Amino acid sequence: MVEMKIADPGRLSHAYLISAPDIRAALSCAGELAAAAVCTGEGKKPCGQCRACHKAAENIHPDVITLARLEDEKGRPKREIGVDQIRQLAADACIMPNEAERKVYIIREAETMNVPAQNAALKLLEEPPLGALFLLCTTNASQLLPTVRSRCVELNLTGAQAAPDQAMEALAAAYIKAVAAGDRARLYSWCAANEGLDGRAAAAFVDCVQEQLGEMLCARRDCLGLSHRELRRLCALMDRCAAYLRVNVGPKHIFGLLAVDSIAGSGNRG
Repeated sequence: MVEMKIADPGRLSHAYLISAPDIRAALSCAGELAAAAVCTGEGKKPCGQCRACHKAAENIHPDVITLARLEDEKGRPKREIGVDQIRQLAADACIMPNEAERKVYIIREAETMNVPAQNAALKLLEEPPLGALFLLCTTNASQLLPTVRSRCVELNLTGAQAAPDQAMEALAAAYIKAVAAGDRARLYSWCAANEGLDGRAAAAFVDCVQEQLGEMLCARRDCLGLSHRELRRLCALMDRCAAYLRVNVGPKHIFGLLAVDSIAGSGNRG
């Protein structure tokens, strides 16, 4: 059991991403946070003594809801958490709590949310219903979209810093791959899906793109069919983005710039 006491549950964030090598440890931490959120005892919470704490411990509190992968006809967990599950959760989150002041949603194995489900979750995390608390439990936070991660307070139970680098490296690689494909519609869609990054995450993304482009220019990474001329042009574009971010231009404008200027005419390719 992960022990934690909270002096003022009212100061809890609206969303936490809880990472652990074992999902049971992440769920244990989520259970403590959920109990603290619904606790009616005095002093630091959860008190472990009140009726709400007992209900939370027995998994019968009506305002603590766990979402997991559905089961198939043979009782086996499905591969993914689907978008309909997140939409149902979002609809439920708009309903007032039954007993507590808050409703708590524990998402088990959050990394199994498919991309549409994560995008639906992102909208929920960006504009959370009043009083809702979301606890995303995972053994592999890097499989979640960086935009989803950026909307949560990350708790890494290994004691190590959560690893946004891996997620940003994957995001940078996805961007370069979209550019190399030369498909503007695909790139526009990709930029729209990721424009919700905060400023720090956007700067980390730009840094990762610059590093990967440099490796391509030095032949340490597959250039995906992009010419040296195009790689240098993209490096210059990333320099512009980095400069804009330093003067507090918003990430949404940065991704708008990438959507428009990343793919040049066919004469710059090959």
